[in-house]
Amino acid sequence: MSFVDGSIMKQVLILGAGAVARPAVGYLLEKKGLEVVVADRDPGKAEVLVAGDPGGRAVALDAGDAPMLERTIAAADIVVSLLPWSLHPVIAELCLAHGKHMVTASYVKEEMQAMDREARDKGLIFLNEVGVDPGLDHMSAMQIIDAIQAEGGRIDSFFSYCGGLPALESNNNPLGYKFSWSPEGAMLAATNDGRYMEHGKVYEVPGCDLFKHYWLKSVPGAGVFEAYVNRDALPYLEIYGIEDASGIYRGTLRNVGYCETWDFIKQLSLLNRKMKFDFDEVSPREVLANIVNCPETKVRAGVAAYLKIPEHSLTLKKLEWLGLLSDRKLPIGTASVFEMLSHTLKSRLVYDEGEMDLLVMHHEFEVVYPDLPRQRIQSTLIDYGIPGGDSSMSRTVGYPVGIAAGLVAEGRITQRGVLRPVSAEIYTPLLAECERRGIHFEERRSDLDTDELSYWGD
Repeated sequence: MSFVDGSIMKQVLILGAGAVARPAVGYLLEKKGLEVVVADRDPGKAEVLVAGDPGGRAVALDAGDAPMLERTIAAADIVVSLLPWSLHPVIAELCLAHGKHMVTASYVKEEMQAMDREARDKGLIFLNEVGVDPGLDHMSAMQIIDAIQAEGGRIDSFFSYCGGLPALESNNNPLGYKFSWSPEGAMLAATNDGRYMEHGKVYEVPGCDLFKHYWLKSVPGAGVFEAYVNRDALPYLEIYGIEDASGIYRGTLRNVGYCETWDFIKQLSLLNRKMKFDFDEVSPREVLANIVNCPETKVRAGVAAYLKIPEHSLTLKKLEWLGLLSDRKLPIGTASVFEMLSHTLKSRLVYDEGEMDLLVMHHEFEVVYPDLPRQRIQSTLIDYGIPGGDSSMSRTVGYPVGIAAGLVAEGRITQRGVLRPVSAEIYTPLLAECERRGIHFEERRSDLDTDELSYWGD
């Protein structure tokens, strides 16, 4: 497609019309010189995002249809994948085969990293981790790290936290959490191992202990949360260029009480994907009675004894509120216990019309300067969803993804290969554009007492 002046219109293909796609599509439709094609299994969802804009087009696409997927990618210039991360290697291979740039919000997995050499050789950009976490965390951190190093300072520790939560006025369930997307990803992440370093000592947190290893964290302007380790933080020493730091941590923020509840959920084997029941015949109460080996009529006492907690404990009240002590059958047929819990979470922990979510990201740096006292630098993002509009999660993922695709389309990224947004040529314009849309960080600096154990402090 060409303009009247002969310049070529570039096609940006958005794969997936899910919850985070609308801000990305809306941003790209504002750009001149782009045709935005939104592809989804449900073309009606794609059409809603395009909203009749002459610069956009909705198409039906089943990502499992390999020939159709290849034809659709071959027609594009830039492919933005908002599909599950497990599909990214397949999409990336097609982008390599047809010479297309690619943008995702997902972590760089081994399969993606393995394509770096070929992507560079072909002059392609495979820009990943440009959502919120990962994404804005990298960009906001690197902006500060580069500035500190330019001032002659050295990062001695970097602790970073992020959480997507219900806003206070919408936090109206006993678990203090809601899903704006399918809960399976969070359920699977509940079994991840974690690793971080504090005062030069490396801490390994096995997945079975993930929710036992947490602390309370106060975030200025947001409140007090529980923080637990998010995957392996140590590779970011090299990624961020702070190899000589004595501390690095990446944590997830949740409302108080979350970790204990999820630890008990794991102890009850409710994340088991192999244990199956016919839920046309068996109720959640019977499932729990089977797991803790007690009579169905005494399941409350049986669960309490199994978990070694009082029968009047808050955890049991939460399980009851979820419906896991109910004798009502579930319309899911034969399914795993994992699927039973997922169905329950989808039906109970959801945002109602007009409710708001909250995104909190908080960085803490300890910085050593040659001729100044030791410094603490804090950088905090607090962002709320828009009632009746986009959620904070969709804005803080969708806008960075859309902006990144725009930078690629405009030729403003000179690097090639498999990339993260840790260089100034990417993070500077991207953060500036996010700020114009109200997504901004507040920075605080203060002197730090050298005797203070500030990794934990507030």
